[in-house]
Amino acid sequence: MTQNVGTIDRMLRVLFGAILVLLSVQGTLGYWGYLGVLPIISGLIGFCPAYPFLGINTCTIKKGK
Repeated sequence: MTQNVGTIDRMLRVLFGAILVLLSVQGTLGYWGYLGVLPIISGLIGFCPAYPFLGINTCTIKKGK
């Protein structure tokens, strides 16, 4: 599992996910807001499973040979 999520992308994922979860805890969104856990996890580990299928890589770190 190679990192494919860059720093800014990771921060936005964690922030967006936290907002969704917090709104769900408050009762504003209901249980659907708990899906915000998914962007939090992908932001913390630095890998998005959808990115390889879409051909996206926002991570600027290149692996050496």
